Amino acid sequence: MLRKLYDWVFSLARSRHATPALAVISFAESSIFPVPPDVMLAPMILARPDKAYFYAMVCTVASVLGGILGYAIGFYMTDLGLWLMNLLGHSDGLAEFQHWFDRWGLAVILVKGLTPIPYKLVTIASGLAAFSFPVFVAASVVTRGARFFIEAWVLRRWGPAMLAQVEKRLALWSVIGIVVLVGAVVAVKLL
Repeated sequence: MLRKLYDWVFSLARSRHATPALAVISFAESSIFPVPPDVMLAPMILARPDKAYFYAMVCTVASVLGGILGYAIGFYMTDLGLWLMNLLGHSDGLAEFQHWFDRWGLAVILVKGLTPIPYKLVTIASGLAAFSFPVFVAASVVTRGARFFIEAWVLRRWGPAMLAQVEKRLALWSVIGIVVLVGAVVAVKLL
């Protein structure tokens, strides 16, 4: 079963629809969608290392644009923003988000934008807290760009060797991936 899923992801990564799909996933993940773009980005880079930085740019631009939508949801549609935050496990409401930005300000965006913690938490919370929009956009460009370009660089440099190991021990790497994913979800719940 894992082999079929693995083969399907790689066939999608090589298809002519891969780049638009990557853009859509990156955009949606920054505001409402639960799946991070890395699930598309990594296989696409491994399939076409020569386009690694192009794919990182697509991810960055789409993610920042999706982040602007997330900010708008929090800023203009407070009830929807609070509902989404509650759905994501942050039910403490508007006061909690304003406290984040009052206490840590820009650091909230810079730290969370680089990590696998769902970025939609940051975008919606930034809007809910009425955080400075130009600073939000600038920080989003820096953090999302850094995250995706570092991932592209690592996968381009060591990807073929990593890919050989993943293919050799697919079940082990799948378990490790699930553990990391569960750890990220637990970290989000604790924050």
